[in-house]
Amino acid sequence: MTSDDYPKLTAGEHTRIAYYVARMAKRCLAGENADRSDLERKVNRIIDGARKRAEKNAK
Repeated sequence: MTSDDYPKLTAGEHTRIAYYVARMAKRCLAGENADRSDLERKVNRIIDGARKRAEKNAK
């Protein structure tokens, strides 16, 4: 994905995504079999919400 695929994020959304990415990295250090799917879903949910907000503001 390119940066054009992502909507403009607020500072709070950036912070939450950074937090979840850091937790994913920590889980990767714990081992190859660590499950990060829950954190990936949370990040995707934040991005989807930002995309919906951008579409709503564009109207």
